[in-house]
Amino acid sequence: MNLLKSTILIFGLVMMLSTPAAAQSCGGNFSAWLKDVKQEAQQKGISGAGLAALSKARRDPKVISRDRAQGVFTQTFLKFSGRMISGHRLKQGAANLRKYKRVFAEAKKQFGVPGPVIAAFWALETDFGAVQGNFSTLNALATLGHDCRRPELFRPQLIALAQLIQLGIGPANVKGAWAGEIGQTQMLPSDYLERGRDGDGDGRVDLKRSAPDVIMTTAAFLRDLGWRAGEPWLEEVKLPKNLPWEEARLDNPLPRSQWVEWGVTGRNGPLKSDKLRAALLMPMGRKGPAFLGYSNYNIYLEWNKSFVYTVTAAYLATRLSGAKRYNKGNPSPGFSQNQMKSLQKKLAARGHDVGKIDGILGFGSRAAIRAEQKRLGLPADAWPTKSLLSKL
Repeated sequence: MNLLKSTILIFGLVMMLSTPAAAQSCGGNFSAWLKDVKQEAQQKGISGAGLAALSKARRDPKVISRDRAQGVFTQTFLKFSGRMISGHRLKQGAANLRKYKRVFAEAKKQFGVPGPVIAAFWALETDFGAVQGNFSTLNALATLGHDCRRPELFRPQLIALAQLIQLGIGPANVKGAWAGEIGQTQMLPSDYLERGRDGDGDGRVDLKRSAPDVIMTTAAFLRDLGWRAGEPWLEEVKLPKNLPWEEARLDNPLPRSQWVEWGVTGRNGPLKSDKLRAALLMPMGRKGPAFLGYSNYNIYLEWNKSFVYTVTAAYLATRLSGAKRYNKGNPSPGFSQNQMKSLQKKLAARGHDVGKIDGILGFGSRAAIRAEQKRLGLPADAWPTKSLLSKL
C-alpha cells in the first residue's frame, strides 16, 4: 500500500469528510448511483486519481452474499471463543507484545490503552496481519453503499477511500475485508484518514505492512471511542447459586460492592468491594462462564456490536495479560439457528421486539427471553432453553 505523507493535508480532507453529506440515495441503476457519488466526491474536493478510481467501481455479488450470511454470529460463546482463541494466537500475541514492547509502551503512554487490548484485536481481525482479506475495497464499499441495507455507513466510506487514493495512501486496487476494512486491525477508510498514526517514525502511515503504525493507530482509535486509561475492561467471576438474575444485564452496571453483597466473587478470590461499576455478563446463562464487564467493555461494543465477539475479544485481552482460561461451567447447549428462529417467532408473537427473525441470539432476543423467564418464574438469565421454548 502507498503511504501517508502529509498530516496537514489529511486533516484538511477529514474536515471536508465531516461536512454535511449529500442525500444518502441507494439502490436503482448502479451507473446512475455511481455518477451521483462522483458528484458528491467532487464537491468535497476530490479529483485526479481518487475520482478516476470511483469511475472504475463495480458491484460485487460476493460482497452481498457475505453481508447476508454472517452465520458466525449464531455460534455460542464457548464455540466461538474456543475457535478464535487458539494456542497459536496466544503464543503469537505474547511474542508480539515482547517484540514491540517499546511501541506498546508508547501507545499506552499516549492513549492509555494497554498492549494486550490492542494485541487481542490484532489477533482476531487478521492473525497479526497474515489474513487481511482479498476483496477489492473499492468494489466492496461501492456494493454496500449502493445496497439499501446500510448505505448511510458505506457511502461515506467510499468517499473516504477516494480521498485515500487521491493522497497516494492506497492504490485504486487496494484489497481488504469484504466490508471495506483495510489493514491489520481492519480500519474503515475514514478511520484510516482520521486516526492514522506513524508508529515507526518514517513520516508515513502504513496499516497494511507496518506493525508499529498498526499498534499506534489502533490505540488512538480505541482512545477516541472512549477508552478509560487505568481502568479494567473484563474480569472473570464465580457466581453463587442464587442471585437476582434479572439484574445481570449489559445496560445495568452496578457498583462492584453490590455484586459482592450478592455473593459474586473473583475467579481467584474475593472481589474488591468498591463503587467501580460493572455489568454482570453471562454469555451462556448462569451455568456458563461469567464476567464483570466494566466501562471499558463498552468500547468493544463500539468496535463490534456482537455480544459473543466482544466478550471473546475482551477475554482474549485478559489472557494476554496473564489470566487463566475461563471456567466453562455446565451450560445447557445452545439452540440451532432454526430453533432460535422458532423461539424468536414465539417471543415476537407475545409482543417482544426481537428485531429480524434471523436465528441470532442478539440483545433484543436476550431481553425478551429474560422478560419471559421472569414472567414464568424461571431464573431470568437470558439463556434460551428447550424448557422455555415448550412453555411458550
